Amino acid sequence: MVTTVREVLATVTDPELPVLTLEDLGVLREVSVDGDEVTVTVTPTYSGCPAMDEIRADITAALAQHGYRATVRTVLSPAWTTDWMSEDGKRKLREFGIAPPGPVLLQIGRRVSCPQCGSADTEEMARFSSTSCKAMWRCRSCREPFERFKEH
Repeated sequence: MVTTVREVLATVTDPELPVLTLEDLGVLREVSVDGDEVTVTVTPTYSGCPAMDEIRADITAALAQHGYRATVRTVLSPAWTTDWMSEDGKRKLREFGIAPPGPVLLQIGRRVSCPQCGSADTEEMARFSSTSCKAMWRCRSCREPFERFKEH
């Protein structure tokens, strides 16, 4: 069975959120193939994302296992947005216990559902969490802390 470049890339996970593939996250922008030479263009979630070296290495290693030589290009424009995240990726985050990004309602502030119990009675505890793209929240109903993937 021949494995396509897209099939290989669909298996590469985010090093900071291994529950998500790079495809789920929406950072894969373009893929071009010329024989066994592959150019993959990615847009990081943040311009200074510390995971980019690992992402490049993971893409290169995954493609090399299937006989491809990869060049990974990083582009910052247009800037990545959570709108590029797949619905499947948002579902995976929720199932993993991280509140996915959602709309910001200006009239009543952020409405964030607890990924543990589903309550909307939540509060932000810290703007930054284990990674720059997440914030620390707490549910007032079940009293459990949780991370929330920030929208941008």
